[in-house]
Amino acid sequence: MSFTISLLSLTLSSFRLLLVLISCFSGGYSSSSSSAAPTRIGKGYRLISIEDTSDGGFLGHLQVNQKNNFYGPDIPLLQLYVKHESENRLRVHITDAEKQRWEVPYNLLPRDQPPKPKQAIGRSRKKPISVLEIAGSELIFLHTVDPFSFAVTRRSNGQTLFNSSSGGGDSFGEMVFKDQYLEISTQLPEDASLYGLGENTQPHGIKLYPNDPYTLYTTDVSAINLNTDLYGSHPVYMELRNVGDKPYAHAVLLLNSNGMDVFYRGNSLTYKLIGGVFDFYFFVGPTPLDVVDQYTSFIGRPAPMPYWSLGFHQCRWGYHNLSVVEDVVENYKKAKIPLDVIWNDDDHMDGHKDFTLNPINYPRPKLLAFLEKIHSIGMKYIVLIDPGIGVNSSYGVYQRAIANDVFIKYEGEPYLAQVWPGAVNFPDFLNPKTVAWWGDEIQRFHELVPVDGLWIDMNEASNFCSGKCTIPEGKQCPSGTGPGWECCLDCKNITKTRWDDPPYNINASGLQVPIGFKTIATSAVHYNGVLEYDAHSLYGFSQAIATHKALQGLEGKRPFILSRSTYVGSGKYAAHWTGDNKGTWEDLKYSISTVLNFGIFGVPMVGADICGFYPAPTEELCNRWIEVGAFYPFSRDHANYYSPRQELYQWESVTKSAQNALGMRYKLLPYLYTLTYFAHISGAPIARPLFFSFPAFKECHGLSTQFLLGSSLMVSPVLEQGETKVKALFPPGSWYNVFDMTQTVVSKGQYFTLDAPLHVVNVHLYQNTILPMQQGGMISKEPLSRQ
Repeated sequence: MSFTISLLSLTLSSFRLLLVLISCFSGGYSSSSSSAAPTRIGKGYRLISIEDTSDGGFLGHLQVNQKNNFYGPDIPLLQLYVKHESENRLRVHITDAEKQRWEVPYNLLPRDQPPKPKQAIGRSRKKPISVLEIAGSELIFLHTVDPFSFAVTRRSNGQTLFNSSSGGGDSFGEMVFKDQYLEISTQLPEDASLYGLGENTQPHGIKLYPNDPYTLYTTDVSAINLNTDLYGSHPVYMELRNVGDKPYAHAVLLLNSNGMDVFYRGNSLTYKLIGGVFDFYFFVGPTPLDVVDQYTSFIGRPAPMPYWSLGFHQCRWGYHNLSVVEDVVENYKKAKIPLDVIWNDDDHMDGHKDFTLNPINYPRPKLLAFLEKIHSIGMKYIVLIDPGIGVNSSYGVYQRAIANDVFIKYEGEPYLAQVWPGAVNFPDFLNPKTVAWWGDEIQRFHELVPVDGLWIDMNEASNFCSGKCTIPEGKQCPSGTGPGWECCLDCKNITKTRWDDPPYNINASGLQVPIGFKTIATSAVHYNGVLEYDAHSLYGFSQAIATHKALQGLEGKRPFILSRSTYVGSGKYAAHWTGDNKGTWEDLKYSISTVLNFGIFGVPMVGADICGFYPAPTEELCNRWIEVGAFYPFSRDHANYYSPRQELYQWESVTKSAQNALGMRYKLLPYLYTLTYFAHISGAPIARPLFFSFPAFKECHGLSTQFLLGSSLMVSPVLEQGETKVKALFPPGSWYNVFDMTQTVVSKGQYFTLDAPLHVVNVHLYQNTILPMQQGGMISKEPLSRQ
C-alpha cells in the first residue's frame, strides 16, 4: 500500500503516531539521534553452511530469515569469512555471497583478500552446529546459528571482547545487510573505557561518552563544531577494561570507507553504514602499546619524520608578500624564539592556482634568494596545495590534466566545483594516470621553487557549492569581493539517484545534511566506475599516497606532508593538524584529546593551530597555548586571514613563555626524534594518554588535561583563564621537574597543586628514565652543527 501525508499539516503528536505506523509497516524505525530507541529491522540471518579454506580460514554462508524493504531490500545470501591472520589479529569479513561489493581498495591499504563471492554454494564439508568455536592462540571466534551472531573472546581470561548477539535483550536488534544500509552491534561492559571513532572534537575528553553522536564521513566542517564528523574517518576504537585489577586493552577496526553512524550507549555499540561490507579486525593487545603496535603493523607504520620537522613552525593565511615572510623570520630571530620552518598558505600562488607563484608579491628570483638564505642555516620552507585544479585554458597544470584525463567525472564530463581559484575540477587519485600526472606537476613545481614539504589541504574534498554546477555567463566568479567561500557557480541539487539521496541519512555535519553537501556529488564517478558515494572518505588518503610517492621520488629523502583529511593508514604517509580551531580556552582543552586520539589512529605526528586559527586570542591564552603547543608532536602557530597577527613575538609576555617552553622543546629534540623512531617501528604514539603507561591506574583512564610524551615525560598545563596554579594527577612514583630536577613530586597516585605563574609550564619526568637531551638553540640543526 502507499499513502501520502503532508508533514506540514501534522501536529507533533500525530507525527509521532505516523512514525509508529511506519515502524509497523516497515519492520523498524531508526533515527540518527544517538538517544533514539534501538532499531528493530528484520529477523537477521541464519548460518546454512561452514567449511574450512585452503588458507587456514573458515568460509560460511548466511541466509536472510525474513525479508523487508525498510531502507531497501535485504541481500538474501551472505558470505562469512573468518581467519586468524596472526597470533594477535582476527578478521571477520561478511559480504554479498553472489556479487562483489565495494571495499577499501587493496592497492591503497594492502592486505589479504578473502575468497571471492561464489555464484552458487558448494557442498559444505561441515554441517553447522548450534555453537562453533574457531580458536587462535589468544582470540577465539564463536557463533550462533539462528539468528546468526558472533562473539570474540580472549583465551587468557575468558573475557568477551565483541558479541553481536542481542541475547533477547532490548539494547539492539539483529544484523542487517542491505545494499545501502548495514547494521551490526556489540554488547559492552558498563565499566569499559572506549577511545577512538574519529575525527571529531570531543567536549567530554578523550573517553567516548555514551549517547554522544559519532559519525564518520570526511567533511570540511570547522573543528569548533563539537561532536561532528570532521576532516578524517577512523572507524576504530580501543577498549580498556580491568579484569581482577589487571588491565586489558584491545581494539576493533571496521574497515569500511562508507559513511556511518556509530551509537555508543554505554552497554552497547551499534554501527549503521550506508554501503560496503563488514570487514572487522580484532587486535588482542593486551596493553595499549601492544594494541597500537598490532594496529599499525596492519594499516602501515607511521612515516619516519625528518629531524627538522620536530622544530617549531610558523604559518599564517595572509602573508601578502615575500617581504612579510622575511620580516617574520627576522623577528623570530630578534626575539630569540626558536624557528625551523616558515610556511605559506595560498598567498604565494598566482590567483590561488596550485603549483604557481604570484609574479608580483612572490617574484621567483627574490623567493629563490630568500630560500637560499634560510636553507644555508638549516631552515625549511613549506607551501600549501589544494586538490581543486582551476578551470583555466591558459593554465598549464589544467591543460596537462585535461590531456591526461585525470579528473573525477559526472555524466561523462569532469565534475565542476568551486574552491579558492573559482571553478575547479578534482583529480581522481584512484587513477594511476592521475598519480603519474600529480607527480610530474610536483616535480615541475619543485624545479620552480625548491620547497621542503607540501601541505595538502581542503582534501575531504571541500567544495563551496553543492550539486551539478555550470560556470555562469556574464558575471565574474569569484567576484574578488566578499568572502571567497560563497558559491558563485550556477548550481542545482542532484537528488535523482539513490547515491545522492540514500534511504538512510547519516548525521552528516551534525545536521543530517545531504552527503553530497559542499563536496563532490556522491553519484560522480572515479576510475573504473568507482562511485564517490563509496570512495568519498578515501580522497585525502589517496592524495597523500600520491604526494608521498612524488616527493620521495624527487631526492630520495623522507617526505614531509601535512594533510587535513585522513583515513585508516594515513600516518604511513603524512602528518596531521586538527584543522580550523578557535582561539578560546575550550578549544585549547579540546586540542589535547584530538592530538591523543590521532596517536591511537596511527598518525603520531599531530598538533593543533597554536593560539587558535581564529578569531584573535587573548594575550594570556596565547601564553598558555604555546606552553601546551611546544609539546605537541607537530608544533605550529597558524592563523586566519581575517585575524590579527599572532606570531609569538607580537607580545612581550608570550615571547617569554615561548622562549621558556620552546627552549625546553629544543633541548628535548633528541628525545622527540627517538620517539619518532619508535613510532615508525612500532606505532607507539609520540603524545599519549597517561593510561598508556599506567593502565592499571584507573584514575587516569579518562584524563584529558594532561598527557605524556613517550612513556615518561608528563605535561600538566594550565587550561583555565586567570589560573596560576594547576591541579595535576601524578601516578604512583617519583616525578622530577625537567626545568629544575631538584624539584621532585613523590606520589602514591594522587593530585598535587603545582605553582604555574604565567611563563611556567609543569613538565615532569618519571623515575628511572633515561632522557636524551641536547644544548638547544634557535634551530634544530644548530646543536648538531656544533658537534
